[in-house]
Amino acid sequence: MKERATQFLLATIVVLLVAQLLRDDSPISAVHADESTVEQSVVRAQAFELVDKQGKVVAQMHIGEDGGGNIRLRNGDGMVRVKLSASTDGSGLILFDTEASPAVHLAVNKSGTSATLAEKGKEKRVIQP
Repeated sequence: MKERATQFLLATIVVLLVAQLLRDDSPISAVHADESTVEQSVVRAQAFELVDKQGKVVAQMHIGEDGGGNIRLRNGDGMVRVKLSASTDGSGLILFDTEASPAVHLAVNKSGTSATLAEKGKEKRVIQP
C-alpha cells in the first residue's frame, strides 16, 4: 500500500512540475522563451551598442580609459554628434556641428568649469566662472 501511495505522490509531483514548466507566466518558461520577449531588470556589460535595422551603430555606451563611463550618439550617417563622459578628473559634454567639429564643449574638472563655444569662421569663445 505504501508503494502505491509513494508512486501516486511522485506522479502528482511530476504532473505539477510539467504544468509549471508549460505555464506562460512561469519564470522557468521565460528561460526558454524567445529572447526578444524576455525582459531583464538589469543588463550588465562592459559596452553596449544601439543599432538601427541595418546594423549601423547609432549609440554607444562604453568604459573610458580611466574606468569612467562614456556615451556617444551618432546621426543616421554614422557621424558622432554627442559625447558625454565621466572620469576620475571630472565630466564633459561635447556637441558637434554638421562637420563633426566640436561646437559646444562643457567641462568640469580639477582646474575648474568651462564652456567652450566654437563655430567655423568665428573666434572660439571660452566661458569660465
